[in-house]
Amino acid sequence: MHAITIPEPGGPEALVWAEVPDPEPAEGEVLVEVAATAVNRADILQRQGFYDPPPGASPYPGLECAGRITALGPGVSGWAEGDEVCALLGGGGYAEKVAVPAGQLLPVPEGLETVQAAALPEVTCTVWSNVFMISQLRPGETVLVHGGASGIGTMAIQLAKAVGAKVAVTAGGPEKLERCAQLGADVLIDYREQDFVAEVKAATDGAGAEVILDIMGAKYLERNVQALAVNGRLAVIGLQGGAKGELNLGALLGKRAAVTATSLRARPLAEKAAIVAAVREHVWPLVGSGQVKPVIDRTMPMAEAGAAQRVLEDGGHIGKVLLTP
Repeated sequence: MHAITIPEPGGPEALVWAEVPDPEPAEGEVLVEVAATAVNRADILQRQGFYDPPPGASPYPGLECAGRITALGPGVSGWAEGDEVCALLGGGGYAEKVAVPAGQLLPVPEGLETVQAAALPEVTCTVWSNVFMISQLRPGETVLVHGGASGIGTMAIQLAKAVGAKVAVTAGGPEKLERCAQLGADVLIDYREQDFVAEVKAATDGAGAEVILDIMGAKYLERNVQALAVNGRLAVIGLQGGAKGELNLGALLGKRAAVTATSLRARPLAEKAAIVAAVREHVWPLVGSGQVKPVIDRTMPMAEAGAAQRVLEDGGHIGKVLLTP
């Protein structure tokens, strides 16, 4: 098969479409013929040499895929050759074939083409696990989503609205904010020109947001705590603004608030399987009914993965960038 390899870490030109050995499904795995994958910021970090795959995972980038099962490994039940699926991966999506633990498989939702489904696994698992399983967003509460026009952001808006929450977003510029509004966002904040703390306070009669989904890390830490409501929950899932910041524990105590920080890729297989099962139970019916949809900016050839990663690095996209072999 062919896959995107990284002979040496570097810029987008470091990604090489090369012939590599076919994977073989191990115990509890299936082999998926990839119809599409999606570009995530973790892939860029891996290309740069900063984010190695977890032990046992494929060395190729790609944290999700959609396609067709072509073989079952020993001990797999509940799936059959020919099933159209999408999957959460530890790596290997940038390839023509990938071996996937059966617990990380999802059926292609009703009403979607297989390629479209590649936009779903990473964002649905990230949002559901952080906003709902950990932060326990409830109907009537306010959630602040940083990077509202990103793949994560566009999914967080839709899922939060589906459960009856009020959604505030930050994004850069009117085009991105308009797209967030179309997806259901109630409070639109241009981070280039507005103070998100003041805007969230104004929109909540001074109370603040009960849940904040943050991709920035250190840069936003102090202001995120300021923007939290009493008993608020801050979920940090990205470090685009740095890894080390100062946390005012007094302010956190005064609000009886909590800060969590999680990643998805390195979790044990059992934890990933539990998240995938929860997504299938709670999110898949919303996708099947059309209430929640994948937001896809563009689809590009997998051999042009370097150019696709540049799209993410430039920051002009809305939603997900997909790659097809």
